[in-house]
Amino acid sequence: MTDEAPEKTLGCADIQKIMEYLPHRYPFLMVDRIEAIDGDSSAIGIKNVTANEPQFAGHFPGKPIFPGVLLIEGMAQTAGAICVAHSMSRGRPSVVYFMTIDNAKFRKPVIPGDTVEYHMLKTRSRSTMWWFKGLAKVRGQLVAEAEISAMLVRD
Repeated sequence: MTDEAPEKTLGCADIQKIMEYLPHRYPFLMVDRIEAIDGDSSAIGIKNVTANEPQFAGHFPGKPIFPGVLLIEGMAQTAGAICVAHSMSRGRPSVVYFMTIDNAKFRKPVIPGDTVEYHMLKTRSRSTMWWFKGLAKVRGQLVAEAEISAMLVRD
């Protein structure tokens, strides 16, 4: 008998599972995979940024930069997916709404070829509302951060 805690099994969601959780579709689905899902407490969303994405035609021609607002959307989608996944045991919600964004900061540009990791940590939840702290990282470097909230709605 040891005093060690049992090893925790972390979940993951591929693109098919994410599309079960979220209504978003191309070109507005900003998460390709979700890893290290720890119930509703935390997860890491993965976005592979590619040069052929439609936003790069205008943001910015000749110097493509992934829009900061889409980094925030990726954070929200990662958080929303884990909220929905966690709540499915109590009946599937109709939709998850992105409710608030606070303290957003953009640190470094994200460009085609980058892989963004959305590190989402639940800070609290109450009834159908969920609050998260999000960090977006590329190769371990912080590129953006924000606090967001989401609400699950049932018909």
